[in-house]
Amino acid sequence: MEEVLLHTPVGVRDIYGRECAVKMTIENKINRIFNLSGYHNIQTPTFEYFDIFSKERGSVASKNLYKFFDREGNTLVLRPDVTPSIARLVAKYYMDVNVPVKLCYNANTYINNSELQGKLKEITQLGCELINDDSVEADAEMIALVVEALKSVGLKEFLVEIGHVDFYKGLISECGLKKEVQNELDEMIINKNDFGVEEILDREKVTGRVKEALLKLPELFGSVEVLEKAKEITTNQKSLSAIKRLEKLYSILEDYGVSDYISFDLGTLSNYGYYTGIIFKGYTYGSGDYIVAGGRYDKLLSQFGKNAPSIGFAVYMDQIMMAIGAKNYTKETDYDYEVIIYDPNFRKYALSLATKLRSIGTKTELIAKKDNIDIQEYVSFKRDDGASKITYVSEDGAVEL
Repeated sequence: MEEVLLHTPVGVRDIYGRECAVKMTIENKINRIFNLSGYHNIQTPTFEYFDIFSKERGSVASKNLYKFFDREGNTLVLRPDVTPSIARLVAKYYMDVNVPVKLCYNANTYINNSELQGKLKEITQLGCELINDDSVEADAEMIALVVEALKSVGLKEFLVEIGHVDFYKGLISECGLKKEVQNELDEMIINKNDFGVEEILDREKVTGRVKEALLKLPELFGSVEVLEKAKEITTNQKSLSAIKRLEKLYSILEDYGVSDYISFDLGTLSNYGYYTGIIFKGYTYGSGDYIVAGGRYDKLLSQFGKNAPSIGFAVYMDQIMMAIGAKNYTKETDYDYEVIIYDPNFRKYALSLATKLRSIGTKTELIAKKDNIDIQEYVSFKRDDGASKITYVSEDGAVEL
């Protein structure tokens, strides 16, 4: 019978050995930063009812969900996005709480999107959510937390680009566009298709100052001076209010000492429709995509029965791993360990030695040598695997190999 090799499906991959240790080490570092700032870990189910991620929530499109059914015929989905799950959780367990609630998580998400060619369909996210606080101070706390989390894993050169959805919404409100046309325009702006934006505005006969402002969106990125330029191109009060909040946010970020990592992009939008205020993404070298994304979603929880302003973000581990060069990661990881190989006649001594090493916190793997496997085969495999020290216990004593 022909041997069949088992492979993983397209869009997922195995993580093992030192790479897995590096990933866990990085996750622990980031989670420690979250905990130090008072964010408490939670876990939500890997799958939920379909309605949690319905179109009205502004999450992932239905066609891109992994769907299946339970025995009662209810439609379930693998979570494509953690934020709606947390909104559900908060509405259930913190309904009567009015003071700020600070939560963090480490979870995998699943998106069955054929449009994301070459990207993983299962990704690991670490994130924070701050509930019951609509202040610009909460916005600043989130951004500062992102910066500290990225610094904790060794990243030195990165930027967090900040925008505000109300700047764009204010301009759009002047155009009188139908919802379908707005969606079309949103997609063009998300994809940075400047020619497509101009074509739509011409087709819909949008003219004057608002057209000029929309066409200048791609130019409104860079340092804090961009905010002054933005105020010059519109008199829309909603847009100007958004700029005013961003100016105050930047002032607070200076107090945090993280302003060197901040830039602005007023032409940025998100595929998630639930964002209502600031939105932001983090970028660095070595990654083909953003490594962090988040924003304010003040209306999402009301869909679950609790009126509460909220803001959050997610760190994308696969992009972080690319950025830090996980395969060449030389810093200490949870994978460092020693190996003791012993002849069966010397088991008691080997056990004693392993126990002593473990008692002082040294990871120690104990292996009984088989007669039909040469000692060099053990040594070669464990050395390639990353063992920091290999000791052979035999009639010659404990010899480091």
